[in-house]
Amino acid sequence: MTNKDIAAAFDLIGDILEFQNANPFRVRAYRNAARGIGDMTESVAEIVHDPARELTDLPGIGKDLAEKITQLVTTGHLKYLEELQTQIPSTVLALLRVPGMGPKKAAVLFKELGIETLDQLRVACQEQRVRALKGFGAKTEETILKGLAIAEAGDQRTKWAVADAIVGEMLGHMRVLKGIKQIEAAGSYRRRCETIGDLDFLVEASEKQIDAVMDHFGKFPGIAEVIARGDTKMSVRMATGMQMDLRVVPKESFGAALQYFTGSKAHNVRLRGLAKKQQLKISEWGIFRVEGDGSETYLAGKKEKEIYDTLELPYFPPEIREDREEFEWAKKGKLPKLVELADIRGDLHMHTNESDGHNTLEEMIAAAQARGLEYIAITDHSKRVSMARGLDAKRLLAQWAEIERIKEQFEGIQILKGIECDILESGGMDLPDDVLAQGDWVIASVHYGQNQPIEKITERILGALENPHVDIIAHPTGRLINKREAYAVDIEQVFDAAAKHKKLLELNANPARLDLNDLHCAAAKRHGIPIVISTDAHSTDGLDVMRYGVLQARRGGLTASDVANTLPWGKFEKLLKGG
Repeated sequence: MTNKDIAAAFDLIGDILEFQNANPFRVRAYRNAARGIGDMTESVAEIVHDPARELTDLPGIGKDLAEKITQLVTTGHLKYLEELQTQIPSTVLALLRVPGMGPKKAAVLFKELGIETLDQLRVACQEQRVRALKGFGAKTEETILKGLAIAEAGDQRTKWAVADAIVGEMLGHMRVLKGIKQIEAAGSYRRRCETIGDLDFLVEASEKQIDAVMDHFGKFPGIAEVIARGDTKMSVRMATGMQMDLRVVPKESFGAALQYFTGSKAHNVRLRGLAKKQQLKISEWGIFRVEGDGSETYLAGKKEKEIYDTLELPYFPPEIREDREEFEWAKKGKLPKLVELADIRGDLHMHTNESDGHNTLEEMIAAAQARGLEYIAITDHSKRVSMARGLDAKRLLAQWAEIERIKEQFEGIQILKGIECDILESGGMDLPDDVLAQGDWVIASVHYGQNQPIEKITERILGALENPHVDIIAHPTGRLINKREAYAVDIEQVFDAAAKHKKLLELNANPARLDLNDLHCAAAKRHGIPIVISTDAHSTDGLDVMRYGVLQARRGGLTASDVANTLPWGKFEKLLKGG
């Protein structure tokens, strides 16, 4: 029973309770517990089995939730959840995936019209039975029909890198309009979350310019339909299905709105709680002092920083606004200075056309040098990855000899002789130790046997970490965002072993991987394990994905001192030699 399994069970309880219009405090308790457990890297199941530990010591876990967690872990079932599931049809929660369909509306559809599935909902809308219900109407019915395609496609989210390209195009499109004073993208995009649900844009413009701003927004190429248009807000749907929302706000509220709509919800809830203790109120319109008679006096809101300044808090970079550790850091005066792209000095994972790369050895080196890198490692695949024409010992040693031969042609950049060596399904490395010993930089990675049990995959990775010639584990959980779940691995054991053997872990910057994730980056930092952010480039252009890895590292709270390849060459070389 993994943390993800427990969190999913509690989230499902929250969905059902909300559907049943249960006490909102009960719903919130399960939602918060699910979020807290989902954010943990330490195994909750291990805590259950440890007689020296108490689940109630975990934030937000009281006696009742602790008992339910224990039941889940020890039996694989939760009686309370099974009882709740008998109270509603198994298909009815799919209704909640329809945009704008809250639990209350879904419950009305179920009770009044007997709607249990998305197909039944479509028929009811087409027959105009939904509009007859109290609180719905023809417009709501039309909106539901339009949203059904999205609901049926599930909750697939857009990778941040893809969203970033759209944001760049939208900002370019909007900034040509003279009436716009400032425009920013907010939401999960601004927090650099690895996937994005929809996009939020905030615009400062005068009241006279609102219509012109909205008209221009609606002309953005790729918009399939305008979902809604109000006095200050407009929502559109792209042909891809992504929704984009535009809000026009006055100058005095722009900073407050940017803070509010950036989120996260959990961060903002904590912020509002701190404000309330000071007789202050925060909203998207600004920060206000609540007077004794109940009236409100505007204090600030033009700039986002003003919101935090008024509460005597530091300005939190958007990437860490998740109510994880940021407020505790601020309380202790230890808010980290997050790593930046300019801090990166080396790239230690890249491929050439000797395996599955598209460019030659010389082209990759020249491209890295042109980007100002001080050191790189050439790390083609080992022979087990036959589909990528992986290198056997003979070809690898020949490549390393070639690297030694051409080093003098490239002044000012150190070139490490490396290999991405597979960890075999049966355990052990894909190439002999006497070959690996001749390299400068050995990456160990799992590409095959990813469906093995957690014990086996963990054992394989631990074995690689014990190998004296291995320097680092690449993409340690093997996930591909929106495509392949992480393989089953006891990541805490991996962290412990990496710390024990003084090995490094990779944050793979490829936007399809971003592996380690942000929570794992934070956990690695707590274990004192240096992270290496690498591009895993398979072409010269692939070297440019480094920025995505840096953003992921920032979400994990990493500073330059937590990232090994921010070190100048001399210090990195010393680290590599165990110094």
